[in-house]
Amino acid sequence: MNTDPLRLAIIVGSIRDGRLGPTVATWFAGQAASRSDLDVDVIDLADVPIGSSAPSMSVPEPVLKALGELTPRLEAADAFVVVTPEYNHSYPAALKNAIDWHNQQFHAKPVAFVSYGGISGGLRAVEHLRAVFAELHAVTTRDTVSFHGAWECFDGNGQPKDPVGPAAAAKTLLDQVTWWARILRDAKTTTPYTV
Repeated sequence: MNTDPLRLAIIVGSIRDGRLGPTVATWFAGQAASRSDLDVDVIDLADVPIGSSAPSMSVPEPVLKALGELTPRLEAADAFVVVTPEYNHSYPAALKNAIDWHNQQFHAKPVAFVSYGGISGGLRAVEHLRAVFAELHAVTTRDTVSFHGAWECFDGNGQPKDPVGPAAAAKTLLDQVTWWARILRDAKTTTPYTV
């Protein structure tokens, strides 16, 4: 059994101006970084200018450069946490495009979700993402962290106003995603995952 720390990529899925995603992701990354079994890499898609280019298109040089930085980070990850808002009952287009560029990087790896939004807390976006990641041969965790009425949930320092519930939910999520990551990482060393 490999006891090296697991590499957890936290993907910030919204790129809109005025977004809450970096606040939510920074808080969650702090929760994850407090664990000795994780090395955390925060990937903010706003810093990855791939626009609306698709893998089947002629790809501009700036997009190739951005992918050259993003793809190895996703490949190196043992597990993922996607931080997503809910836009019109689903998830952001930029997140879908980044996922569509990367298929094998998600194979046989766990994906967990931290969502935020209005009354639903982004959970409808999560339900859509579960189907997408199943197509990519990823395993999604049952438990999530969700912030309902998210704009009222954080103080001026980017911390939850009521820290107890979110911290407990983050611990449960992290326990699940690390269990899956360790099991799948070890399994792939003895039995490579081929599709």
